[in-house]
Amino acid sequence: MISGLLMKEFTSLLGRENVFTDKADLVTYSYDAAVLDRVVPAAILRPSNYELVGKIVGLCNENSVPVTVRGAGTNLSGGTIPSANGVVLVTNALNNILEINEEDMYAVVQPGVVTAKLAAAVESKGLFYPPDPGSQAVSTIGGNVAENAGGLRGLKYGVTKDYVMGLKFFDACGNEVKTGSRTVKCVTGYNLTGLMVGSEGTLGIIYEVILKLIPLPLHRKSMIAVFNDTAMASGTVAAIIANRIVPATLEFMDNFTIRAVEKHSRAGLPLDAAALLLIEVDGHPAQVDEDAEKVESICRKNGATSLHVAQTASERDKIWAARRSALSALAQLKPTLVLEDATVPRSKIPEMVRAIENIGKRYNLAVGTFGHAGDGNLHPTILTDRRDTVEWKRVEDAIKEIFEKALALGGTLSGEHGIGLAKLRFLKDEIGAGAVLFSKNIKSALDPKNILNPGKVIGE
Repeated sequence: MISGLLMKEFTSLLGRENVFTDKADLVTYSYDAAVLDRVVPAAILRPSNYELVGKIVGLCNENSVPVTVRGAGTNLSGGTIPSANGVVLVTNALNNILEINEEDMYAVVQPGVVTAKLAAAVESKGLFYPPDPGSQAVSTIGGNVAENAGGLRGLKYGVTKDYVMGLKFFDACGNEVKTGSRTVKCVTGYNLTGLMVGSEGTLGIIYEVILKLIPLPLHRKSMIAVFNDTAMASGTVAAIIANRIVPATLEFMDNFTIRAVEKHSRAGLPLDAAALLLIEVDGHPAQVDEDAEKVESICRKNGATSLHVAQTASERDKIWAARRSALSALAQLKPTLVLEDATVPRSKIPEMVRAIENIGKRYNLAVGTFGHAGDGNLHPTILTDRRDTVEWKRVEDAIKEIFEKALALGGTLSGEHGIGLAKLRFLKDEIGAGAVLFSKNIKSALDPKNILNPGKVIGE
């Protein structure tokens, strides 16, 4: 239990308006977007500046109180489920874009900045921040860094780690740590930036991020290719990549997902299609036109029954808004949605799509599959009701088989959602006992009292 004296110190530091202990508030922060049991924390703390973050961490360490950092709570692996009798440190008051440097093309932001807000701010200056997780309208930069978030443009532009130039964070004792710089090159000391990205709040608490920006593409062209067979669609993904074309976005939707999205968004998607590919190429206008022609040709050669190219910006935006609505559309169908992100080498996409279809049929489960097929990152989404214990057992068995298949194909447990709590039991299957032990040694050295988001990524 947190002592009354410590609660008074928190209140004195932050003000009563930034310390939440009411039951309704505590329950609100007891879960995230993963399908896991809730854990009610002892308090919610909302610091308004970075100095207060350091003081909170120092107090938690002195009193052996677990602290879990939370942005928008959109993560899908249980990474922000708190510890009982611990505190949740929310970053939504640390939401300032501190600098956008147009000359050197970088931005400096606080962790609570919403991803889409940053993207819009830099785009207004002719610059581009490519990482675009599906939750970008609400997710925060701090959470993106902690989870190494990906998104639709990962195929061409990479993921969050490819844009983090430097960080400032507090270690477990509340000491300030600076890593990286505003320069393109920096090899001073250990690569602490790389260590922190994807660490899910287990090694330090980030309070400032330096992000690389790039020039905004001059031209874009978006298209939808329709297929009567999922194997043809997934095979087309592999064919596009094999022809040395790298679209900005190459997305896959099966029929189950198409129907859910169309009901939700009324975007005009063909309900009779077995699968769709949503494709965008960008860059210099001449290159875009050339690549688009090649992509159209490959799609038709590989069985596309029709292909539509967006003619206006609004039509283009409608296509991508429909794709981004896939998760919320599917979530309306049943009480429980389990969204996974098993990822395989791109050439193995057709085999992985077939495996997911077969697993869904074998376990008699409703499964919608969509995702970033161009970079091998599929999102098999199981619709169920967790209260049905018999079906839930089938769900768990199906998830295990999906992971096993992904690993057998040379893939990974998680392309962008992280390990958190949800995938702990599978971690050793991918990285081995030696890597788990090495990671635990790092954690115990940097956080000897195990106060920083304990239990996540590598377990206790």
